[in-house]
Amino acid sequence: MSSRSAPAEVPAPVLRVTQYEQVSGMLLAISGGLACVVFLLGFIWYSSRVPKPKEPVPVELFEDPGGVEDGSPDETLRVDSPEPPAPDAATGDVVSEERDIQESLDDVVKLADDAVVEVQQRAPDLGVRNAAKPGSADGTGRRALGSGPGSGGGFSREQRWYVRFGDQANLDEYARQLDFFGIEFGAIVDGRMVYLSKMAGARPIVRTAAGGANEKRLYMTWQGGGRKQADLQIFRKAGIEVGAGLIFHFYPKETEDRLARLELAYRNRAAREIRRTYFSVNPADGGYEFSVAHQTYLK
Repeated sequence: MSSRSAPAEVPAPVLRVTQYEQVSGMLLAISGGLACVVFLLGFIWYSSRVPKPKEPVPVELFEDPGGVEDGSPDETLRVDSPEPPAPDAATGDVVSEERDIQESLDDVVKLADDAVVEVQQRAPDLGVRNAAKPGSADGTGRRALGSGPGSGGGFSREQRWYVRFGDQANLDEYARQLDFFGIEFGAIVDGRMVYLSKMAGARPIVRTAAGGANEKRLYMTWQGGGRKQADLQIFRKAGIEVGAGLIFHFYPKETEDRLARLELAYRNRAAREIRRTYFSVNPADGGYEFSVAHQTYLK
């Protein structure tokens, strides 16, 4: 009888985390923690940043400046009337050709009676009468403080606006500011109006016109400071000598409207109450911007 040896005992498998897996898990945990920290920091920055101010609604502000320099801020050319105010008041010279039915019948009967007695026929009465609706407007009839043909008082934008460009800016930056706002130069040279645009380029664009009679844009001229010499240099860069001639800054309608909105938003004062508004040009994201530095008032 043969004997068999007992089979060798097989060890049970053992599961354990290797050193490679420990290092990988630690790196993943660190990466996840950093991601959470970055997300929290970004959220804190986004929630605490200063919101961008809302742009005003683009509206066109109409003005009717007028008055005299020795007028009163409280005066207007409108005259009071003893009649109560009426929104559709009219003058006393407006006539009407309409007639009441009873008046027409009375005229016909009267004409028929006169025709029996008289040989000559009488012309019917046209019945023209004053149809104006009396009313009144508020005011004293004396000139308001200001300058211009209007009746509302106040000064025009050309008279009350002052724009200050950076005196410390070099010539190239000054030219870039002008181009950013679409401002053109103009000067009378040899009896013709010479315009400059794209002043920041190596040679500005030059165009001429027979005169400035058809120019409708807002324009300004230098009242002081050292920037007039910079204007002369820009003209020389274009090969034009202005000499002692007057240099005009022509503002496009879009820039003029922007200045008008800034003027109104500064103190919410009506244009007829403002004597002077001083604007400054400041660097901004992607370019430049205007801001109101100071205002003076008529009353």
